[in-house]
Amino acid sequence: MAALCLLLLFSLALTAQPIERVDPPNWWTGMKNPDLQLMVYAKNISLTKANLNYDGVELKQTIPVENPDYLFLNLSISEKTKPGKFPITFSKDGKVVATYEYELKHRNEGSAERRGFSSSDAIYMLMPDRFSNGDPANDNAPDMKEKADRSNPNGRHGGDIAGVQKHLDYISNLGINAIWMTPLLENNQQAYSYHGYAITDFYRIDPRFGSNNDYAEFVYFSHQKGLRIIQDMIFNHCGSECWWMKNLPSPDWIHQFPEFTRSNYRASAVVDPHASSFDKIKMQNGWFDNSMPDLNQQNPLLANYLIQNSIWWVEFAGLDGIRMDTYPYPDKDFMAEWAKRVMTEYPNFNIVGEAWLPKASFVSYYQRNAKTFDGFNSNLPAVFDFPLYYAISKAFTEKDTWDNGLVKLYDVLSEDFLYPNSENNVVFADNHDLERCYHVLGENMNNFKMAMAFMLTTRGIPMIYYGTELLMNGQKNISDGNVRKDFPGGWLGDDTNAFVKEGRTPQQNEAFDYLQKLLKWRHFDEAVCRGKLKHFIPEDGIYVYFRYTDKETVMVLLNNNNETKTVNTGRFAECMNDFTTAKDVISGFTVMDLDNLKVPAKSAMILELMK
Repeated sequence: MAALCLLLLFSLALTAQPIERVDPPNWWTGMKNPDLQLMVYAKNISLTKANLNYDGVELKQTIPVENPDYLFLNLSISEKTKPGKFPITFSKDGKVVATYEYELKHRNEGSAERRGFSSSDAIYMLMPDRFSNGDPANDNAPDMKEKADRSNPNGRHGGDIAGVQKHLDYISNLGINAIWMTPLLENNQQAYSYHGYAITDFYRIDPRFGSNNDYAEFVYFSHQKGLRIIQDMIFNHCGSECWWMKNLPSPDWIHQFPEFTRSNYRASAVVDPHASSFDKIKMQNGWFDNSMPDLNQQNPLLANYLIQNSIWWVEFAGLDGIRMDTYPYPDKDFMAEWAKRVMTEYPNFNIVGEAWLPKASFVSYYQRNAKTFDGFNSNLPAVFDFPLYYAISKAFTEKDTWDNGLVKLYDVLSEDFLYPNSENNVVFADNHDLERCYHVLGENMNNFKMAMAFMLTTRGIPMIYYGTELLMNGQKNISDGNVRKDFPGGWLGDDTNAFVKEGRTPQQNEAFDYLQKLLKWRHFDEAVCRGKLKHFIPEDGIYVYFRYTDKETVMVLLNNNNETKTVNTGRFAECMNDFTTAKDVISGFTVMDLDNLKVPAKSAMILELMK
């Protein structure tokens, strides 16, 4: 009798075996790609046989790996499959030992046709932990290692999704229509978890930011206010505390070395036709940091896992774009396949990659359809314009000479022939990894205004780093936290509230109003958003360029001198012959004489030309 009881208990234990997780946690009918890979994680799950029975869903292949706790299932979902839930059973010796109910949801109408961000948009880039604390109750989560400590510039400060959602009107009122936030996914690390770039669960919003549903709701409300949402993603590495690190699916899931090996960070080696294999391998396979294990995208199961993860978030949250971190660091053929699969699923979508390189010849290699020495095509629509960033950081503080000052802007733009689509370059003056632009520009309001005017009238997609509109300052050589300070007024009890005019200093309001005027004007100006660019070689500290379509023309004059200059417009006749007057965008005044234009010292003049 005792033996029979033990047998029954053993049988019940087998039947009740828990499936710890299945990724992706759900999928959708009506996707263009019928294939779906499931990663099933449970104790000794690979020793079982998987089975399912649902109309339109076929289990095509079962793939065990070195670790018996993982099992990969390749499914095929037909076009006629209806949404619903179905059990996946796992049997051993003819007995079902585990069951998992999987769900196929109905794909939202028009999901595949969603339009991504473009040159018609202006992006606001923010770090949620440093922007606003909308829900103090989630500052610390019981299962999260790092606790909030606002006194630590490199610690968690408590900003969250609710805080950003609370201030959507502020962002929209500034004239912004797209938001890029640093990663929101779980970073359950001992330290430096606030920045989000050491992911420990690719399918979970960090509970200190909110929940998955909070994020989807945030995207929905953002859309109601005309704001597009760009999600920051990282596939080069994960966090050292990622859930799979203690029990890897296979040894080649990450790049492993006899001893810790850091990347050489020489992204130029990837685009160098003369580069050694040693340098390229160290660049792409070395770890970004000792807390960031380098993922091996040449493992086909991991590659598919990551690609599906991107598509899952786009579909789940209703995203409008992706920003991909450290784009040159992962396996480049994988990244090309990733971009291809995402863009195939969403043809009107947009993705911008971070290729932190100083030359257009390097950065352009990563844009879709570029002419490359090795025939590589990244399939990546957009890139960050780091070469132009470096020019902006110098142009307005240097004395104009043959190769210094404003000519640096001209020279970078003259290399646009290297880009298949320079209009899709994201243009910026700073970000979370760089010195605050106000500091770089010598803490000079005139330099600041010229830089912002250039950024908002040149070709490409402008991006504003949070707090730039407030002249927020910071130096990276002090600490990363020094360029990632809290937005004043984002926390209950803050001494000042810069979200409202009354809480800003007169100088901050001057900067805010200037940016707001240009951003709101830009949004409705076809020539600046989508027009062609023609520029003239800077002379005597004056840089003149035109943005134009068949119907309208905008003229921009940048005066980098410390004195007012009168500009004779004769040499710009090819762009101005048919125009007689102009509206000054900044002042609102009408300019009656276009032959000689007086441009005040250290300023930008933006003119809508009229016949």
